[in-house]
Amino acid sequence: MKMNEDKFEFLSHQVRPNDPLKQLPFVTHETSSYNTLDDKRLMPSSEVKDLGVLISSNLHWDSHIATCVKKARTTMAWIFNVFRTRDSWAMLTLYKSLVRSSLEYCCPLWDSSTTNNLHLIEGVQRSFTSKLAGLSNLNYWERLSRLKLMSLQRRRERYIILHMFKIQKNLVPDDMGISFLPESRRGIKAKLPCLSKVASSRFQNMYDNSFAVKGPKALELYSRAF
Repeated sequence: MKMNEDKFEFLSHQVRPNDPLKQLPFVTHETSSYNTLDDKRLMPSSEVKDLGVLISSNLHWDSHIATCVKKARTTMAWIFNVFRTRDSWAMLTLYKSLVRSSLEYCCPLWDSSTTNNLHLIEGVQRSFTSKLAGLSNLNYWERLSRLKLMSLQRRRERYIILHMFKIQKNLVPDDMGISFLPESRRGIKAKLPCLSKVASSRFQNMYDNSFAVKGPKALELYSRAF
């Protein structure tokens, strides 16, 4: 099959030539340019969208999260402008199908633990629920209890556990090469990828926030609880 090379984009995961991200166990390639079969030279892009997910060259998810939040808030504004009702049932139906779904697309991959991103994402649901009838005098957690909703952070944790369970049961491909240890009285355990011993401390947070690390840890905590 002939590929359309005019649509090719090149993304190189490196901070600077002398300090590559390949110290991380899940980054394996580094280069400064790419030549197509037509001898067209592609230079690295800072961001590339792949299947709806905005991937940055520094492996941070700030740009993708900001884009998702902006889209969700635009949709939320449209809902409140078009629909006159503030009834909880009607508004939650619109929220779940049009707003929340866009904030949770592929979230096991990009889930962030930084305080700024957590507040940025949660702020969408916080703002939406405050505009519903009879709830403006309640705080955020009281509104969630009244509406029987979970926080967006807790829902993302749930999606991570569900995806790990599917990998363990061979229901989805194991793209990360996660290996599971025999089940014991402590529940299901997955083996964490090893961080290079020569890796600098600045990569530790990036390592801890990757799905290959967060997934096994979340699954282990869940299995222990039950």
